[in-house]
Amino acid sequence: MAVSRLPPAALSLKQFLQRQKVLCLYRDLQRTIRRVPHESDRKYLRDWARDEFRRNKSNTDQDAIRMMISQAHNHLEELRRSLALAGC
Repeated sequence: MAVSRLPPAALSLKQFLQRQKVLCLYRDLQRTIRRVPHESDRKYLRDWARDEFRRNKSNTDQDAIRMMISQAHNHLEELRRSLALAGC
């Protein structure tokens, strides 16, 4: 029997793709936050996003992760709409 070269903690393909989705979402959120005109609002949103992602970093329940990704997409779209209305 062949021995796998992968480390025991290697992610499955599904987990890897989901991780990439989360990282892309985090980067998109951070890029969008940069467009917020007031520094105090930017700092609040940046800290909020960072804390939310850190708090849920160790979550392994696939359904919960999908729900959180969906919620984050909704927050991102809401922020983008608000910035568009403000002309930013």
